[in-house]
Amino acid sequence: MSVLDTKTLEKLAAEIGENIYIDIAKWRLYLAEAHLHTQLAEQLYPLLDQGDFSESEVQQVLQKIHVNLGGGKQTTSLVNLIPNAGIQDLVRILKDFQEDL
Repeated sequence: MSVLDTKTLEKLAAEIGENIYIDIAKWRLYLAEAHLHTQLAEQLYPLLDQGDFSESEVQQVLQKIHVNLGGGKQTTSLVNLIPNAGIQDLVRILKDFQEDL
């Protein structure tokens, strides 16, 4: 699984994009709509390759992805925009995806 297969990455990105969202003022913007799903899948893929991973490792990846707000006036980490339940869903998606590989 160490070779990054484009189809596998696209499948993971689609799963993330359709199910994980950022929450801003109670508005849900799914990561596919925000064009963040592919970047996130690329960053998370190495966790799948390493075997067992934790929620804190997923949060560390989310912390490293910065999102521009207000046309770039401010920047925040993706971890600050995804609700805790969404992070737990993301971990579940990754573990399920890993089992199917």
